[in-house]
Amino acid sequence: MKHILISTMSIFALAACNSGAPTYITTGDAPMAKIQVSATGTTNMAPDMAIVSAGVVTQGKTAREAMFGNATKMTRVFEELEAAGIEKKSITTSQLSLQPKYNYQNRQAPKIEHYEARNTVSAKTYDLDMVGAMLDALVKAGVNNINGVQFSIKDSKSAKDKAREDAIREAREKAESMAAAAGVKLGKLKSLSESSGNIRPPSVAYAIESRSAGASTPVSAGEQTISVTVNMSYDIVD
Repeated sequence: MKHILISTMSIFALAACNSGAPTYITTGDAPMAKIQVSATGTTNMAPDMAIVSAGVVTQGKTAREAMFGNATKMTRVFEELEAAGIEKKSITTSQLSLQPKYNYQNRQAPKIEHYEARNTVSAKTYDLDMVGAMLDALVKAGVNNINGVQFSIKDSKSAKDKAREDAIREAREKAESMAAAAGVKLGKLKSLSESSGNIRPPSVAYAIESRSAGASTPVSAGEQTISVTVNMSYDIVD
């Protein structure tokens, strides 16, 4: 692989253009040298969907006792969520398990001490103002395990399109700046690829505690940053 030799001043000019993403000017056995650049565009967007995950853990001396107690509480969970305005189709069972718990003491063979049943549901809503009421309804129903709230965006296409446009514009400007600094001309675009992703805020944790009557749990969705990174390669022409 051969490298184009440029002056010390040009090297400093190229370094000033590089914002951290990899940039290259290379030559090889191919007929034309190339300039390769990368850039990332970002767009902030408010979430429009929330998923609350919560469950009930019950114990019993027998498997039947543990499951029966769990089923009784989970029935009330569904009733309270529906009473809070969550449609039944938006409530999904995400985990259901029954396990024996053993006693390993006194260096004896393990014996079943009791059984533990776990049932976790996920409730989805597109009305973020309802999240606090959902959490309060779950606590009222008797849940003893709230995993948190996950906010997301139902349709992020427009935000991704904007981030992509910004990334391509920045990459093009970077390639033009590199070419000018190196004293060469920018040729045709030879390749273009992208990768994208959502930078999600952490799930909102929830502490089970007593609250004053009529006061819903305050929850803030904030914003999510959607990013698109593009990689572009241009020919260098004389």
